[in-house]
Amino acid sequence: MNTATTAIDANLVTELISVRDRAYAPYSNHPVGALVESESARRYAGANVETAHYKGICAEASAIAAMVSAGERRLQRVYVIGPGEHLCTPCGDCRQRIREFATVDTRILVLDAQGRLLREYDMEALLPDAFGPENLGKR
Repeated sequence: MNTATTAIDANLVTELISVRDRAYAPYSNHPVGALVESESARRYAGANVETAHYKGICAEASAIAAMVSAGERRLQRVYVIGPGEHLCTPCGDCRQRIREFATVDTRILVLDAQGRLLREYDMEALLPDAFGPENLGKR
């Protein structure tokens, strides 16, 4: 999906901006926030957390970890907000992590710094021909 057609709720935007603004990004100065919505419609927030040895955690990974820690395993939506007007899409590692918990209906929405939707993806568009649990005979 290349077009940004989904309306984003103002409360969701406020929550995304708030979590992004709590990111710990002293080295890159590139704060990112993410919210994942599980199939139960609960939302889990995450921010990127950098460390001095440059092995931080991405916002998407942080949010997914919160979801998994709460006992949920399926993503309905993933929202990502960066600090600028450009696309701040999930990195390769996070794309694979999203894929682990995605379904064919999962949507990934990327917003600009003010919360305007820039682009919406399905899993195939975000990570074509992805390797997943079914490739290991699992699921």
